[in-house]
Amino acid sequence: MRVTTDPQHPDFGRAVPCACVAEEDVRARRARLLRYSRLGALARFTFDTLQPRGRSSDPAAHDRYAYAAAAARRFADDPRGWLVLSGVPGCGKTHMAAAIANHAIARGTPALFLSVADLLDLLRESYAADAEVPYERLLEQVRTAPLVVFDDLDAYAPTPWAREKFFQVVSHRFHAALPTVFTCDGAPEEIDVRLGARLTDPSLAQVFVLETRTLPRYSHVGGMTRDRLAAFTFAGFRPDGARLQGKQRASLEGAYQAARRFADAPSGWLVLLGATGCGKTHLAAAVAGRRLDAGDTVCFANVPDLLDELRASFAPQAAERFDTVFARLREVPLLVLDDLGAQQSSAWAEEKLYQILNHRHLGRMPTVITTNVELGKMEPRIASRLSDLQVSTVHEINAPDFRLGG
Repeated sequence: MRVTTDPQHPDFGRAVPCACVAEEDVRARRARLLRYSRLGALARFTFDTLQPRGRSSDPAAHDRYAYAAAAARRFADDPRGWLVLSGVPGCGKTHMAAAIANHAIARGTPALFLSVADLLDLLRESYAADAEVPYERLLEQVRTAPLVVFDDLDAYAPTPWAREKFFQVVSHRFHAALPTVFTCDGAPEEIDVRLGARLTDPSLAQVFVLETRTLPRYSHVGGMTRDRLAAFTFAGFRPDGARLQGKQRASLEGAYQAARRFADAPSGWLVLLGATGCGKTHLAAAVAGRRLDAGDTVCFANVPDLLDELRASFAPQAAERFDTVFARLREVPLLVLDDLGAQQSSAWAEEKLYQILNHRHLGRMPTVITTNVELGKMEPRIASRLSDLQVSTVHEINAPDFRLGG
């Protein structure tokens, strides 16, 4: 349109955009920024649609969520530093992070929203000669964007290449203090040592826990269901075995007494060694049952089954994600690891077991371990922790398989 009403007006005769054109430009810019952002269906996740106190039934979680939501709104209005949102799956952290990105776009500021797994897939694809965005350009775009949201920080396969590439991106944004939002299920310092140091740096990052995991009173991996566990009691155990004598009887009675003491006052580790069928699993289950009766939270895991479940948890259709299963094993107040050493050994299996055991060893967390493998034949790091007399009480049972002796 042209201004023609007043010949004396400085804009007389000049073409100026009408209101509908200006509105179209705003819409076009928002559409362009949305395409750039990769938000996709998350464009509907705004602060207006955010549940103000979260979805948990726990009143304490309501307060934590409301506190984090208020911080997220402040960050969206004035993005500075880093915001780290942690909490169990489904607690609303992705919605909150997407709301920050959508708020930036509504203000006309570019924002990128990427799950870490998607980012790594894009970086891999960008090596191809016909890639839509070449590797160097894509890497620079993610490293220098005015605002980036990295969703699902602990849900990608942590190969050496993946860890290094993601750390390069994070490290660049850390040193440049570029506004960045992270979401993760677990504690950020437990994901990766180098990443954790940056994600929890108080000079740059604000960390908010929206909702913590609530562990079931009893969980099991393998066949030791709650009903089956009830059958294994101290009252039903024969500390004299099948009329054993001498050293065999003494070793079985010693293990029985040690298990009862541990069950009454769990502290450190109880390690039961012995051949198949000598009573190790019965005693471990009796400890678990006694602690359940006392109100403790317990996980009983058969080690070969446990490793199978950890492997299966990487599948998209898995009932529980790897980090959820792994965190439960690390944090449960009492963990029973039955048949350690019966697993099919591999570097991955040994590493996962070591991570669980090392975490619990450092915290001296009550743990019962049964094995029919001599400590000297185990992976050295694991054997070292099982034999640490500052933490472990080790009992070797010399009794034969009671199922064969009648």
